[in-house]
Amino acid sequence: MKTSSNTFVNIKFFMFLFYLAMLSMLGFIATDMYLPAFKAIEGSFDSTPSQVAMSLTCFLAGLALGQLLYGPLVNKIGKRWALIFGLVLFAIASVFIANSDSILMLNTARFFQAIGACSAGVIWQAIVVEQYDADKAQGIFSNIMPLVALSPALAPILGAYILNELGWRAIFISLCVIAFLLILMTLYFVPGKRQHTHSDHAAVSYGQILKNTRYLGNVVIFGACSGAFFAYLTVWPIVMEMHGYQATEIGLSFIPQTIMFIVGGYASKLLIKRIGGHQTLNILLSIFAACVISIIMFTLIYPASTIFPLLISFSILAAANGAIYPIVVNSALQQFSQNAAKAAGLQNFLQISIAFGASSLVAMWASLGEVAIGWGILCCAILVVVGYVLKSQQEWGDFAKHFTKPDPARVGIVADVKQNPAD
Repeated sequence: MKTSSNTFVNIKFFMFLFYLAMLSMLGFIATDMYLPAFKAIEGSFDSTPSQVAMSLTCFLAGLALGQLLYGPLVNKIGKRWALIFGLVLFAIASVFIANSDSILMLNTARFFQAIGACSAGVIWQAIVVEQYDADKAQGIFSNIMPLVALSPALAPILGAYILNELGWRAIFISLCVIAFLLILMTLYFVPGKRQHTHSDHAAVSYGQILKNTRYLGNVVIFGACSGAFFAYLTVWPIVMEMHGYQATEIGLSFIPQTIMFIVGGYASKLLIKRIGGHQTLNILLSIFAACVISIIMFTLIYPASTIFPLLISFSILAAANGAIYPIVVNSALQQFSQNAAKAAGLQNFLQISIAFGASSLVAMWASLGEVAIGWGILCCAILVVVGYVLKSQQEWGDFAKHFTKPDPARVGIVADVKQNPAD
């Protein structure tokens, strides 16, 4: 009886991990699954490629703005009903997209679909932080976050299959079905009653959260590392085209980064057990710095004649990112474990904003190819350093000391002391 009971507990835990993984990937699945259908959507509405591409822009806008919605909503109605609200909104928007009769209707519904998807991206992190202690939460983040890398690789393949078999509208019906299944799992896994504890008295504003240097420093590292990766993703297809590669080869070039991201995530879990999270992060950031130096070398100083030095550097960078993300996310959210939903929403908003900024920056100079990537990653690396210094300080005053202007009077006193040392 005891063995069967333990087996049931283990099965329930793995089902819970699967549920969290699906929540974490929902936004990325919704982003990538319909990409193969761009041409079909364009034909259905007799629209232009730019109008169809706007559907992705609308989704990203909703994804950024929606991050700030669910923290306050969780405080009012609890995680369960806030999550169900978001999933229902996601499902309804998906039905509207599937039945849209104009590109304007599709793009508008995509915006609200993204706002619904944000509930999953914010609240799953809050569930982990509020339900487990710091060490257990770190392990769960390390298990789940690497799986996010699978969605950009698998979602377009699944979308292409549905497109060929059932048409592009069926892709969004499939997303609606996924949302419905997640609603059922939410009813099972997430408690319906609000936790009336000291957390209600410890509610904080976004301004108070931003005053926490350790939280903000970890979030800046998270966003800047993401920005470096998006700087590469934005221009890399253009770089490969410049080197004479075709679409199939360009698609295959993303496989090494996906694999390395997953490997990095699970490798960090082992390192944390051996040497602790702080030392592991220092090692990973050193690897990240080495990759940045290598990329700058091959893009800005001695441009490589082939893509392979950059491809290797990017793959190692992806592994470092896959290992860094769970550590900094957990470290940031632990600062506000009783207000995790609000902290997670602000964290995701800042991360998406930094990544979007990096992507937009390199896109402006995409015609420069590798050079644009090099400058974009260099800017992100500087931001990583700022984040590391910030998270190491107790308060903003300590951080400001690193940027204090020299005081002429103080300099004069020091000079006098050196010239006339005390007896």
